[in-house]
Amino acid sequence: MTTYLAVEGGYPLKGSVGIHGAKNSVLPILAAALLAPGECVIHNCPSLSDVEASLAILRHLGCTARREGEAVVVDASAPIRYDVPDELMREMRSSVIFLGAVLGRMGRARMCAPGGCELGPRPIDLHLAAIRALGGTIAETEEGLLCQGRLHGADIVLSLPSVGATENAMLAAVCADGVTTITNAAREPEIVDLQNFLLALGARVRGAGSSVITIEGNVPLHGGSYTVMGDRIVACTYLAAAAAAGGHVEVTGVDWRHLSTVTAVLTEAGCTVRSEPGRIALTCPKPLNGVRPIRTAPYPGFPTDAQAPVMAALCRGSGCTVFVENMFDSRYRHVDELIRMGADIRVEGRVAVVYGVRRLHGARVRAADLRGGAALVVAALGAEGQSQVEGLHHIDRGYQCLEEDLTALGARIFRRQ
Repeated sequence: MTTYLAVEGGYPLKGSVGIHGAKNSVLPILAAALLAPGECVIHNCPSLSDVEASLAILRHLGCTARREGEAVVVDASAPIRYDVPDELMREMRSSVIFLGAVLGRMGRARMCAPGGCELGPRPIDLHLAAIRALGGTIAETEEGLLCQGRLHGADIVLSLPSVGATENAMLAAVCADGVTTITNAAREPEIVDLQNFLLALGARVRGAGSSVITIEGNVPLHGGSYTVMGDRIVACTYLAAAAAAGGHVEVTGVDWRHLSTVTAVLTEAGCTVRSEPGRIALTCPKPLNGVRPIRTAPYPGFPTDAQAPVMAALCRGSGCTVFVENMFDSRYRHVDELIRMGADIRVEGRVAVVYGVRRLHGARVRAADLRGGAALVVAALGAEGQSQVEGLHHIDRGYQCLEEDLTALGARIFRRQ
């Protein structure tokens, strides 16, 4: 039986909502917990299907992992395996982040290609190049990739500032002999969060948030306690929802500086945004205007994960907005579903042109990926009539209790079968 969200549009949002821990932080942090021969307590750990998949991988490797309220406790005192089976790898794209951690801790790692959202080709060659630079050997076998070898410090130069490759290189380098320098590293806040967790375990890492990260490897690690940063993309989604439906919404538990490119767009579109430490408030009393072209880019540019929810908000209103998706090839899969709701959007390659319309109408739509699914909910909140949003397994990968949060803000949204 299909589970879906029934959304009755046309109700302005009002109130305050706390933002849960960042999915894109907690997944590499859970992989990093494998490196410490002791107990790690990870606070503000959201209850997401991707998190459950990570915990299943840790248990398979021989760790203990349990949830205690909003925290997860991982004990990696004695891992016994170095392989991640196919069925666990295919649960999420981010499972490849375990490559560097397993190799560093166990001396070898075996895994197949990861799964997750289908956003076009996302090769892991940058990850593998970093492992090779650190002295690892990689062989293709019937069971997947087998990586092994004693790791040593190296100068790693990434051809692109890949978040995943930066994280994998950091995790492997923590266990390598000597000093590793990662140049053209990704600068995302989640990289800083990973560095701070590693520091809490006793690692010596510096430079996260800049394009050069330095790791002094093979330093004795220990267990520790850490609180994950708030999820900036969830915050973006709720702000976009308020922009689409109208009203006044406050999000708390996030750093406003991490969302500045998104709030700048929403301000240009006609919203009033007030930001202060740990809090962002948005008021949108009227339909939105078109804005200057939005080009997705690595941090600190406009985040690709915010493209779909912001597009959904800009569908209803006046004017025209051009989106240029520079990060992934297949990140406009939500467009056809938005068109079913009455949106006027033209796509040509990496460019999508959104022409604002006076109204959207409810429709039966299906999520094809995580952020596209969130965009359909945003659009449904601003539409007239009822919408049925299916494909919730995508949304549940990155949003904890989405409908409960939105209901608390005054939305009419229900999970049904």
